[in-house]
Amino acid sequence: MRSPGVEAGFGVWKQEKEITRGNKYIGFAYTTTFRALAEYSKLEYADLEVEVEGVIKKTDSGYSLTEVLVRPNLTISVEQEQTRALRLLQKAKTLCLVSRALSVEQGFEPRVQVTEARAESSQALPVM
Repeated sequence: MRSPGVEAGFGVWKQEKEITRGNKYIGFAYTTTFRALAEYSKLEYADLEVEVEGVIKKTDSGYSLTEVLVRPNLTISVEQEQTRALRLLQKAKTLCLVSRALSVEQGFEPRVQVTEARAESSQALPVM
């Protein structure tokens, strides 16, 4: 993740590495919060992927994280649970300790997708 106009160099690389590590912590904290909410709410889901982007800008005091965008992508198998799943994604954002501790602008783009459960057949197929 390189901000436009940022020169390559050890100091910049190290800062970007730290921001990337911070993004992972935000994603991990969000995922942990969501899992706890989903378990408590008895929401069954197939998968949760969380993408986190941070924006680094040069300020008077150096480079700073100025914005964070969290994009959770939740996969469920029951279409009727979409609204509830979206509410839980939003609640996890509100309750996430790391997100609450950040003093930067935070974007949030949740997505819920429905996949049909695969019907597996145990019948042997005829050989031709």
